[in-house]
Amino acid sequence: MLFKKNKKKMIRLKRSIYLRSKLKKNSSIRLVIHRTSRHIYAQIISSHPNSKVLASASTLEKNVKSAIKYTGNKFAAKKIGKLIAKRAILQGIKNVSFDRSGFKYHGRISELAKSAREEGLIF
Repeated sequence: MLFKKNKKKMIRLKRSIYLRSKLKKNSSIRLVIHRTSRHIYAQIISSHPNSKVLASASTLEKNVKSAIKYTGNKFAAKKIGKLIAKRAILQGIKNVSFDRSGFKYHGRISELAKSAREEGLIF
């Protein structure tokens, strides 16, 4: 019998597999998000079979950690969204596909997406 926590994780992983299969058909550059209760991570990954990381940002970075008090809230997600968008634009990337890794588009995920759009990313 699965524990409730594992059942939730399995549902999220099923959601992520479905979303990634749709994104593979487009073969576009992805903005991949991962969140934990304490931190949030964002990566820009190429669409090639080798899938190189082109840019990344997380709440574990020293300059981000020092600027915010708590790293697991919407304010931190906004900071990461702005930071990843700036780094992507510096690399010459404007159009990305938003891969939320099976997480619901709600709370910190939506705040990160909104702030990335405000900085100039298109998805």
